Amino acid sequence: MKQPNARRAKGVPMGGRPTGMTFKSLKRVIKMLFSFYPVMMPLTVVCILFSSATSAIPAIFMQNVIAEIEKWVDTGDWASAKEIIVPRVLILIGLYVLSIIAITVYTQLMAYMTQGFLSKMRCAMFGGMQNLPIKYFDTNRHGDIMSHYTNDIDTLRQLVSQSLPSLIQASAVVLCVFFIMLYYSVWLTLLVIAGVSVMLFVAGKFGGGSAKFFIRQQQSVGKAEGFIQEMMNGQKVVKVFCHEEKSKADFEKINDALYEDSFKANAYANCLGPINMNIGNIVYVLIATVGGLMVLSGVPNLSISGKALGVSIVVPFLSMTKQFSGNINQVSQQINSIVMASAGAQRIFGLMDQKPEDDNGYVTLVNVKTDESGNITESDNRTHKWAWKHPHSDGTTTYTLLQGDVTLDEVDFAYEEGKDVLHNVSVFAKPGQKVAFVGATGAGKTTITNLINRFYDIADGKIRYDGININKIKKADLRRSLGIVLQETNLFTGTVMENIRYGRLDATDEECMQAAELAGAHDFITRLPDGYETQLSNNGSNLSQGQRQLIAIARAAVADPPVMILDEATSSIDTRTEAIVQKGMDALMHGRTVFVIAHRLSTVKNSDVIMVLEKGRIIERGTHDDLIAEKGTYYQLYTGAFELE
Repeated sequence: MKQPNARRAKGVPMGGRPTGMTFKSLKRVIKMLFSFYPVMMPLTVVCILFSSATSAIPAIFMQNVIAEIEKWVDTGDWASAKEIIVPRVLILIGLYVLSIIAITVYTQLMAYMTQGFLSKMRCAMFGGMQNLPIKYFDTNRHGDIMSHYTNDIDTLRQLVSQSLPSLIQASAVVLCVFFIMLYYSVWLTLLVIAGVSVMLFVAGKFGGGSAKFFIRQQQSVGKAEGFIQEMMNGQKVVKVFCHEEKSKADFEKINDALYEDSFKANAYANCLGPINMNIGNIVYVLIATVGGLMVLSGVPNLSISGKALGVSIVVPFLSMTKQFSGNINQVSQQINSIVMASAGAQRIFGLMDQKPEDDNGYVTLVNVKTDESGNITESDNRTHKWAWKHPHSDGTTTYTLLQGDVTLDEVDFAYEEGKDVLHNVSVFAKPGQKVAFVGATGAGKTTITNLINRFYDIADGKIRYDGININKIKKADLRRSLGIVLQETNLFTGTVMENIRYGRLDATDEECMQAAELAGAHDFITRLPDGYETQLSNNGSNLSQGQRQLIAIARAAVADPPVMILDEATSSIDTRTEAIVQKGMDALMHGRTVFVIAHRLSTVKNSDVIMVLEKGRIIERGTHDDLIAEKGTYYQLYTGAFELE
């Protein structure tokens, strides 16, 4: 077997101790529990404390019962002895019955709160994720993000349902038993404390060792899931290029790292319980031996109760010693689960605390109607006419009709500081114009459309939409005015009709069908087993790539936006299908501002303006005929009988 590769996990400092962030995460989890359940959580704690106290209190009663039994044996007077023994036994039975009720109540409450808490956490994570910028998903493995919803959430389930109640219960028992022991004998209590100190020392050593590896384990699980999802999505590529052995080797490295962290974390944790249990047994033997010797030798007892040391004290003291050391061991065992849960919580909060997408826009998109004089008024009904509602600082509001006039003025942009992708790019797209971008991969074509959507914000320059700086427009309203068909098609689990309606959720079935006809998709949809009600799953794997692209075009068509962005929209469609789709596309583009990114130069010939990009700069612009006449880069590409890659 290969030896696991040693490495240092991110977030764990050199020296091996976990950062304080894990314990801050634990505090935050507890605070959220109380905020979600302000009544049930305190009630649960009270029930746990009550059941814990009832397991410690019998020691007091047992001391009195044993003392009375000793008197009864000496005097034979059962009548006077039973006046003390019977009531105490009945009280004990009553306390245990109440304890059973308390345990039943808090276990049911914890079951309800655990699942409710996890549900709320998943909703909070997913809701927050919807507000994250595209950059987050571009820079994080999707499998690692998924791990937050599975493995990390599962650690919280164990924390809330098991570790926290056990920790509260064990701590309460330890505290109660400690004061009872102190009440009866200081000397024996000090002996127990000495043994417990050794247990705590061992717990600190092993717990500190396991904590850092539990944190690393959660990170390694995320990496493994990210790699597996990546390989599943790219399985065809793996097989085409006979990459199976390399994939297996890469997975083995990641799996070895996970094995190393999991092994070391559990190796430390699993040693802790048996060691502490045996230390507890040693303390038990010492208490029995020392206590017996003190009774026989008549050593004066030092206690709060003032009672002499005897069998009636030593016997319950032995029971309390077992309770004390057993619960200390239980606390130390829960620490490992708590550390692992804290590591999971830290990753979850890392996702939840990601900075949401900035949106300082205040200009919104509204339905409007116009009268014969051209006056614009806002309407609550869908009028198929839209305007930008622009409130001003003086309290007035103006309406600008949505026309699709898009301008980029000397725009610079970089995904990473110091590595510019676009340099001084200026584009002027008038309403109804078709603007095409051509150029090699990495020239900046898709980046321009990403900036128009405000998936990323520009470093310098201005982008205006109908004369309004797009930074002033709310992102949701801006994107609602844009339709986009990407080269990479994404279909969702559901029917064909639902996937088309994704473009506009209030669209009727008839409008969806019209959009499908416009895109040239209606014919093949009607031939599917259930037509528009055919169920799609796994990104529409039961359809061809061309069919998936046609549905994506129909989805954009049903949105009926004034501006369309077509990023290689027909790249996955065969030549015959493209001819059918092109007629629909021409109808779709009529009267709209259209940005087209194309590798097939034949698809952009009829564009109003073609822009040739190279290394983030526009090096040529003009109509097809103008650029052919210039005999520059576009001419060479077009007449060279090859397509850009």
